[in-house]
Amino acid sequence: MISAFGVALLALLNVAWWILIAHIIIGWLVNFQVLNLQQPIVAQIYFGLNRLLEPIYAPIRRFLPNTGAIDFSPLVVFIAIIFLQRIAAQMANGTLF
Repeated sequence: MISAFGVALLALLNVAWWILIAHIIIGWLVNFQVLNLQQPIVAQIYFGLNRLLEPIYAPIRRFLPNTGAIDFSPLVVFIAIIFLQRIAAQMANGTLF
């Protein structure tokens, strides 16, 4: 029996995965000065993704040690998404409950 909730949760987690990937790639491109924040569309996307993901990153950063320039909070979010994707896949297949 296929669980509709599991399928919906899996779809949402896949969207969250790609938003996180886009945020990381755009962040790298801005930091390595490939993209310029003076361009309006780049600035809108960059700051929009920051505003979207910062509420997720902030609580995680409180528990992680300060590592200077390296931010491990996206890695923690990736691990959480992978864990939740596996649970959602089991729910969608009906093997969890």
